Amino acid sequence: MEKKEYLKPGSFKNTFCIFKEVTLQELEDKKVAFKSKSGSSYYYTTLGMYRLSNHWGRLANSKWRLEALEPETPSKIKLGFALWTEFYPDNAVDELYYIEADYLKNTVNYQHKNNPAYDKKAILRTSFETTKRIKQIRNLFNLTSWAKYFDYEDLKLLRQKIINELIYTNKTLEEIKREIQ
Repeated sequence: MEKKEYLKPGSFKNTFCIFKEVTLQELEDKKVAFKSKSGSSYYYTTLGMYRLSNHWGRLANSKWRLEALEPETPSKIKLGFALWTEFYPDNAVDELYYIEADYLKNTVNYQHKNNPAYDKKAILRTSFETTKRIKQIRNLFNLTSWAKYFDYEDLKLLRQKIINELIYTNKTLEEIKREIQ
């Protein structure tokens, strides 16, 4: 899409985007293009958009996530940048999302099917189904009470096996657990 299509605040409705956190120094010499009622400031460039905000995630009709700097900055107000080409369509009915798990950090998140890194192996799901599976995966990462029903030697391997099935198949959690027992 051309830049001019993005300059209207309403043109971001029903989009998914992952902003990368950047330092506040990147705002030098930039002027605010739009300020929302909730206090977020938007700065447009030919390459993309900066967003300065204290809230990320679901925004009205859009899903905008911030990928934080490491180590994470202490301020609640974060500056994120996204290329214009990284805004993808979002709706509740199409299977637009896949799930990624990070087994080193024990975290899970969703990505859009238009993400160039999508290898087409993870199952695509609607927003609702993706949210449901993410909740199940977070419980598997954070809780251990579910594991008492299994005979296992390595909890991390058992956890990874179940989570991979949730990501790469349409089997329910109950079906996966039955097959493993």
